[in-house]
Amino acid sequence: MMASNFIDYVKINVRSGHGGSGSSHFRREKHVPKGGPDGGDGGRGGHVVLRGNSQHWTLLHLKYQKHIFAKDGKGGEGGRRSGLQGEDAIIEVPLGTIVKDPETGEVLAEVTKHDEEVILLKGGRGGLGNTNFKSSTNQAPHYAQPGEIGEDMWVVLELKVLADVGLVGFPNAGKSTLLSVMSAATPEIADYPFTTLTPNLGVVAYRNFKSFIMADIPGIIEGAAEGKGLGTRFLRHIERNSILLFLVPASVENIEEEYLILLNELKQYNPALLDKERILAVSKMDLVESDEHRERIIKQIPENLPYILISSVMQQGLVELKDLLWTTLQNAQPPVEKATEDVEQLESDSE
Repeated sequence: MMASNFIDYVKINVRSGHGGSGSSHFRREKHVPKGGPDGGDGGRGGHVVLRGNSQHWTLLHLKYQKHIFAKDGKGGEGGRRSGLQGEDAIIEVPLGTIVKDPETGEVLAEVTKHDEEVILLKGGRGGLGNTNFKSSTNQAPHYAQPGEIGEDMWVVLELKVLADVGLVGFPNAGKSTLLSVMSAATPEIADYPFTTLTPNLGVVAYRNFKSFIMADIPGIIEGAAEGKGLGTRFLRHIERNSILLFLVPASVENIEEEYLILLNELKQYNPALLDKERILAVSKMDLVESDEHRERIIKQIPENLPYILISSVMQQGLVELKDLLWTTLQNAQPPVEKATEDVEQLESDSE
């Protein structure tokens, strides 16, 4: 099953290569008395390098590869021959991968572009051969430097899905259906909670051959930030989205209340998420049978929140939704004051 193959968290041990030792060697040839020191330098140890690969979508290929070591550098030789450099250990990762220290949680590196390379651990330097130490007062040094020891550590790799638009909503809000009709993605769709167990990405085609990426994040439930349901595992994928598209079905009792609950879960997980652009889409409008019901829904929508009424099944409002998303993507990020006002509103509602 795809759910078992979506790996977005692995812990691995990485080690860069040791540097090769310098050579303590003297030139010894026929008819060349006292040839002098000619020991070569040792080769550098291999680096541990992260490389972005747009063809990788998960960290599955690293799940069973817990130890990744770069090669050691070779020692120097006589005749001032330097040792070979150790081969680098290249770790290919999907775009959106971050590396953390498992003890402190500090972010050590991140990869967001195809073929981008980040040196995670540097290989040890090769030692200098004895030819580097000769001088007028020391014409026959009998010593050379040893190579530096490589670095060794455990790291955590986390994948945060890179998408322009992230869908946020409770289970059965219609996120998977919306993604399937707006893109070529084929997520599993059914009428029961947590149909979506992994983030799904879809490329949404727009006018003049333009496009943007939309991600269907597994449904959030109240208390997700505290570890309930599936939300706590997948909330981190929302951090990389430029726009958060909140989906609330027209069948709920109170649109604003549902929206504020979702907003509160994001705030509990990471308050910085409230700085992102937000759009509300009221889904399943095909279930609304009267103009009075439609007007009641519109009145429940929070002020100053861009919204649109859609029906994925009936293909209603989707062109307008694409236009709104594209226009919002082109604009700058919203002011911090907007996020501050929402935090204050959430806190007053909870009192």
